[in-house]
Amino acid sequence: MESCRLEIKAVPNAPKSIVVGWLGAALKVRLHAPPVDGKANEELCRFLAEALGLPKGAVTLGRGASSRQKVVEITGCSLAEVPVRLGISPP
Repeated sequence: MESCRLEIKAVPNAPKSIVVGWLGAALKVRLHAPPVDGKANEELCRFLAEALGLPKGAVTLGRGASSRQKVVEITGCSLAEVPVRLGISPP
């Protein structure tokens, strides 16, 4: 099964969760969750899994639990497929 790691620039407390686009090599994502008690991290994983058409458990936080710079691990999708599935241009 394919898997990849994806750098994320997370911006919590947005009106809704959306993918903004690429910020260098990182994907900028605005999250409709506060950065409290891991809620933004949970929303990031849930939102990306849904946006990529993957099961909820397919996206996990690799590192950056208390930072806006994060790395998520995605199972069932290659790095080349991510922009295609999200409907955005590649970096």
